[in-house]
Amino acid sequence: MYVERYGTGSRTLLGLHGWGSDRRVFQPLAARVPLEVSFYSADLPGCGASPPPNDWTIEDIVAEIVGTVCQFGPGRVTVVGHCGGAVFGLLAARAAGRLIERVVAIDPFAYLPRYFSLFTGDGFGRRAYDATFANSFGRWMTAKALNAGREEQTDLTASFSATNHEVARRYLHLFAAMNGIEEVRGLRADVDLVYGERTFGAVKKSVAALHAALPHARVFRLEGARHMPLTEATAQLTQIVFAPAQENQTARTETDEAARAIGGMM
Repeated sequence: MYVERYGTGSRTLLGLHGWGSDRRVFQPLAARVPLEVSFYSADLPGCGASPPPNDWTIEDIVAEIVGTVCQFGPGRVTVVGHCGGAVFGLLAARAAGRLIERVVAIDPFAYLPRYFSLFTGDGFGRRAYDATFANSFGRWMTAKALNAGREEQTDLTASFSATNHEVARRYLHLFAAMNGIEEVRGLRADVDLVYGERTFGAVKKSVAALHAALPHARVFRLEGARHMPLTEATAQLTQIVFAPAQENQTARTETDEAARAIGGMM
């Protein structure tokens, strides 16, 4: 996978973007990387500057992530994933064992919501996808609908103007095929589940389900943020992402409160 490096420190973090995006989603963190950190922002297979995988399977995607982690040399890695990239990060940590010490899952979708399943079908599903994401008017209408009634406007479809839409549809099929909850159950790595206060209901349900499957995970709620905390809550997120492991271990009061809040959604 192609990676872009921010910082030159000895502590290694690997960023995995979400659906329809690429490595540039992590640019807001670039100016905030501590001296002791090297943050590698990756293009998932088939996205951005990365070539497609040998086979479009969950196993091949995970294997490429683990292979990238192995290239960093001695030391353990923290994986920072956003949206669908968060679930791939959790799966990679399960496969990599001790190579990955921590996963920061930012606004994760642990399952494919029904309204996205519509886009996975042929015929009508493909036409619906094209109408929603593959043309500028459809993206504008979708962004308007998602921002309805909100003072702060975030274009959640902006990245799709440069997206390879066939690749995006392939990833939708992968997300539809995975069971993100059961496949990460028993993961031993440290896990931070981070979600925006005003994000999608499916994300909040995913965080609650992941916390139930991974009770050792810490849960962080980002005040005021929706599904793009990297731009909507950069300062809050920076404190979580770049905190040393031992510092995160002490962050219990706030995370327990957030866990109880989302637990009521189950």
